[in-house]
Amino acid sequence: MIHVEPVALEFNGVRLEPLSLAHVEGLRMAAADGALWNLRVTSVPEPHRTQAWVHAALEMTNRVAFVVVDAATGDVLGTTSYHDILPEVDRVEIGYTWYAHSVQRSNVNTSCKLLLLSHAFDTLGCAVVGFRTDNFNHASQAAIERLGAKKDGVIRHHALRRDGTVRDTVMYSIARGEWHEIKTHLHYQLTRHAAL
Repeated sequence: MIHVEPVALEFNGVRLEPLSLAHVEGLRMAAADGALWNLRVTSVPEPHRTQAWVHAALEMTNRVAFVVVDAATGDVLGTTSYHDILPEVDRVEIGYTWYAHSVQRSNVNTSCKLLLLSHAFDTLGCAVVGFRTDNFNHASQAAIERLGAKKDGVIRHHALRRDGTVRDTVMYSIARGEWHEIKTHLHYQLTRHAAL
């Protein structure tokens, strides 16, 4: 049975630190890089709601939230989490992920996912890691699919968006037996990205 606790992880110039109130201003600045709160299909907080957003993330009992930091500069780049943790079946999901616009489509997401997936499978002993996203968040779906996750299906009329509309949720997962090949592929993607 897995036991998920806050931990610091670092790889490829990216550090994941357990989220704390000390990160509020950094997250506010990261969200302002691209005015990410204006995106309908994300949960990025508006600047004046960042502290409340951090409080809510820290109060969730089934979530371990991280802040994504540039290891060289200490700048906050975004956030990600383990959530919907099911110890009895050795399953976590990775989500609540968003990054400053300036680091989107860079090595940051792949590096973070490699850190979280490696920790989930190789350290925690997860049997499966899941992902979910809004049916209209096509960029997120493409990013999840680039990781090598398999699309499990769509849960219809599943969750409220901030604007009050109800979304369908697209579900993905990676099983333990797929992890070695996916890990190799993610390292390859990072090597390819570095060569460009």
